[in-house]
Amino acid sequence: MTDNPPGYELADRMALTRPAQVKAIGHPLRTTILQLLHERAATVTELAAAVDRPKSTVAHHVDVLARNGLLQVVGTRKVRAIEERFYGRTARMFYVAAESSSAGEEMPRDFNDFEVAARESAPAYEQGKLWGFLRHARVSEDQVSRFWERMAELVDEFDRMPRSGDTMYGFAIGVYPTDHPVLPTAE
Repeated sequence: MTDNPPGYELADRMALTRPAQVKAIGHPLRTTILQLLHERAATVTELAAAVDRPKSTVAHHVDVLARNGLLQVVGTRKVRAIEERFYGRTARMFYVAAESSSAGEEMPRDFNDFEVAARESAPAYEQGKLWGFLRHARVSEDQVSRFWERMAELVDEFDRMPRSGDTMYGFAIGVYPTDHPVLPTAE
């Protein structure tokens, strides 16, 4: 196991510029496949075993991700008369580009990371193993933008951590505008 997972060459960041790319990462199973491939390259058989789904289902989702440039074949091996492919991510981080697609199509909304985090973290909350903070601050857009850049660095650091241990941990962060009350300007 490498100190810099997932053990194959990939870009640090990739902008998703086509609606089909955003739709591809919007499916929960495809998101899970992408997360698994942060650890190492894997075959469809290995991915199917990890997610407890039929190989044909996983192969379909791997194909969608590969067609949209999110996965690539990073190795092969011969198993009897069949060549087995190892798939890997094309980038550590995918993000939806701020600019609209060149074909004039509207970009779909990305899936809701916090909806996924809330569902995944419920058992940890019940077991007293959920660590988290919620803070509110009235700040400028420039300040929140700089803060978000620092948070993206933390996400990158989390993604690059050597894979070890017996427990898979989730990491969710976000910054969002709210209608939280504010004090009036001081006189």
